[in-house]
Amino acid sequence: MKFLIIFIFLISKAIANETPNIKNLVVHEKLKTHENITFLDTNKRPIKLSDYKGNLVILNFWATWCAPCKEEMPSLDDLKENPFLKNIKIFPINIGNDNKDKIHKFFEDTKIENLEIFYDNPVTLAKKFSLRGVPTTIIFNKDGKEFARIMGSIDFLDKNFIDWIKIYN
Repeated sequence: MKFLIIFIFLISKAIANETPNIKNLVVHEKLKTHENITFLDTNKRPIKLSDYKGNLVILNFWATWCAPCKEEMPSLDDLKENPFLKNIKIFPINIGNDNKDKIHKFFEDTKIENLEIFYDNPVTLAKKFSLRGVPTTIIFNKDGKEFARIMGSIDFLDKNFIDWIKIYN
């Protein structure tokens, strides 16, 4: 019986660590730690990533002029409402220095209803995370460590992605 329990445990760990076949997804072998990650809400108040430990956190970096961002944002909006992802926090962070009116129009045009608007701060997370372009999505585990990145756009409603991300929720 002990053997069976150990076998099931090892199989479940192997499945959890398996990288899904999703283009642009990079799962880190070694977790990355970032200190003092802050960004701004629409009232320019700082939001600290460390306040969200215990949750799966997605930071999505985007800009209004970015065509792939416009394409992926509706699926990110729907991901927020997925009933199987109760402990997920999604922060779409505008790094395009766009004004509020332009961003609100972007959200209106793309029918974004579930996500809030956030801004990169003057110390720019784009530089801190060495972003190579937008969209880029960084995923943090419940301990606040970066364990994966998506460089470029994806469909956040893709079954492979949902099944994989549920493991970390």
